[in-house]
Amino acid sequence: MVAWLVIPVAAAAGQAPERPRRTTTVGVAAAPMSLDGVLDEADWRTAPQIGELVQRQPVPGQAPSERTDIRLLRDAGNLYIGVTAYDSEPGRVVGNQMARDGGLGTDDRIEILLDTFRDQRNAFYFATNPGGTLLDGLAFGNSLNSDWDTIWDVRTRRTDEGWVAEFAIQFKSLNVRAEGGTWGFNVSRTIQRKLEENRWSGARLENTFFQVSEAGEILDIGRASQGLGIDLRPFLAGTHLHLGRSGPSELDTRPGFDLFYNLTSSLKLSMTANTDFGETEVDARTINLTRFSVLFPEKRSFFLEDAGVFSFASTGPQPAAGIPGTGAEVFPFFSRQIGLLSGQEVPLDAGVKLTGRVGRTDIGVLDVRTRDVTLAGGREVEAKNLVVARVRQSFLQQSYAGVIVTDGNPALPLSGRTLGADLRLATSRLLGRSRNLVATAYALRSINEGRTGRDWSYGMSAAYPNDRIAAQVVVREIQENFRPPIGFVQRDNVRLVRAAFSFNPRPRSFLNLQQTFHDFYYTQFTNLSNGRIESADFYMTLFDWHFRSGDNWHGMLDFQRVYEHLFEPFAISPGVVLPVGEYRFNRFRSNLFTTAARRRVSGGATVTWGEYWSGDAEQLTANVTFRLPPTFALTLSANQTWAELPEGHFTARIFTSTANYTASPRFAISNLLQYDNRSRNLGWQGRLRWTLRPGDDIFLVVNQGWVREPGEAPRFRAMDRKLLAKVQYAFRF
Repeated sequence: MVAWLVIPVAAAAGQAPERPRRTTTVGVAAAPMSLDGVLDEADWRTAPQIGELVQRQPVPGQAPSERTDIRLLRDAGNLYIGVTAYDSEPGRVVGNQMARDGGLGTDDRIEILLDTFRDQRNAFYFATNPGGTLLDGLAFGNSLNSDWDTIWDVRTRRTDEGWVAEFAIQFKSLNVRAEGGTWGFNVSRTIQRKLEENRWSGARLENTFFQVSEAGEILDIGRASQGLGIDLRPFLAGTHLHLGRSGPSELDTRPGFDLFYNLTSSLKLSMTANTDFGETEVDARTINLTRFSVLFPEKRSFFLEDAGVFSFASTGPQPAAGIPGTGAEVFPFFSRQIGLLSGQEVPLDAGVKLTGRVGRTDIGVLDVRTRDVTLAGGREVEAKNLVVARVRQSFLQQSYAGVIVTDGNPALPLSGRTLGADLRLATSRLLGRSRNLVATAYALRSINEGRTGRDWSYGMSAAYPNDRIAAQVVVREIQENFRPPIGFVQRDNVRLVRAAFSFNPRPRSFLNLQQTFHDFYYTQFTNLSNGRIESADFYMTLFDWHFRSGDNWHGMLDFQRVYEHLFEPFAISPGVVLPVGEYRFNRFRSNLFTTAARRRVSGGATVTWGEYWSGDAEQLTANVTFRLPPTFALTLSANQTWAELPEGHFTARIFTSTANYTASPRFAISNLLQYDNRSRNLGWQGRLRWTLRPGDDIFLVVNQGWVREPGEAPRFRAMDRKLLAKVQYAFRF
């Protein structure tokens, strides 16, 4: 089986002919640059253009419907990118956002990839829209981590001919070779009202923009000055905690700092002391009605820095949009296990991280010291060191072999470690054609004090992720004692098999359709203790229509056939316990509507109905967004399940509201209000972020909770209230 997965990929990667890459050069600024969104300096007028973009969609390979001029300049400390996005209808340019890290999927936008070591696997990502939003991230594994932030700037300006974007990206914000050399480079322009995407390189439907191997090249970036390579970011945080409605108040002031030092041009040492994450956004509410754990994303900046180095081949491939995940993902290292236990914060005294590369070898080492803490209920957790080490050797263009080691147990006073190895073979030139194929294999063992035997997880996958036809096969085993202490496992004591096929044609002149999707996914879990099938699921999407207007009909009628075998009782809701036995049921889902998100008023609604375990259940999810672009957006959403089972009836309900005001790309106020009837808790987070200049920020955050008291009247009792003020500055040497 391994040979069947590996040999075709390796052969394709080795035999596919090289095609000419697009290349460009960068001009040198002779005078200081003024970042104002007006490309009127003499250096801009003489800088060479990179060449015309090429249409990726709706008509691949054609000339864009609107012209885009792009020029590159540099000085001793910065790379400048000037973009003039011409538009024949400038009044219809879409720019709904201004907030830092705001999602740009609804807007016209310019996106940039910088592969500073030309390794064709990792890149820095920068993007903006006509409103001047700053969006950055790390591209790796053909995906994007947009939670990463660094210091850079952009200015935009609307004109009578379209709009202009002027980027200034400091070399100190990137891992670069001091001597310069060749960089991977790509740029994309999206014209939202036309659903048109134009790229400089790799403008094929099979390629995502984050497929770094498809980027072109800046032939000689020149010497990149990073000074001493030291970034010092001290902060002062003050917290006021008020317990309950009339309880005591606690005031705490905490100074700390983050320090970044470039040991070499490609190796960065990151240090944090007395770390505070109080400004981090809260998690979205969820009510878990499944038998596996819910995975929440990491949002803390220290752990997001160079997070791609620690990624491992035991996750993915990702399913098509709208298709449920396997529910059996395996993470040998999951950073949320550090500093968070049972939903309560565990303070971090200090952390050290070394990340980067030596030649074609990626290196990641993390050591974090947690503090003694007493959790709710009186449980004491002692201070300890938690260590992760990751090495990954690249070969060919997109492939690697790696190992990972973790040491320490954040939750128990017992020793624990994880050892593992993984392999990824990938090509975007399958048999000489522009087709993607990715094969992975991994093996992991957890070694925990008090647990012996049956402590392995291993598996393999093959994915054919292309535009018109996509397919995947996943085989994974997770043994009953496999418990990575600094990792995450959704489900254990099972063997997973998933097979999937998708057919996604693009009709040329039928109902103004852009693309239609037809997905077929079969997933099966076998219980390792008795060899019997524990779960089986067949999911079919027949009609998923995306229109050129941006409106979608995401599945007019999806069908799901489910088999569940409970070997022990399952409490699906408080007071509702499903007995041991076999359950077979059919579910249907229909998307009532999904309007184009670029509209001033947009939204969607989906209803699911049919048999459910031993009875029946209906589910309704709906959302509506009202915008006054680009300053204000209000979103209301609801997710409700009504279940009628012989064992009992229950309702699972979540309401969410966001109200965001953005005065400028550097000053934003966000509000998140959430309620769920399982906890009966109403929570509000208000968050203000004011960026004085790139790297210097002021945060004001308030978290307030209320609990709904029993009774017919909707009365809420105030719970804890937490106020945070944080000031952080950046000093670059």
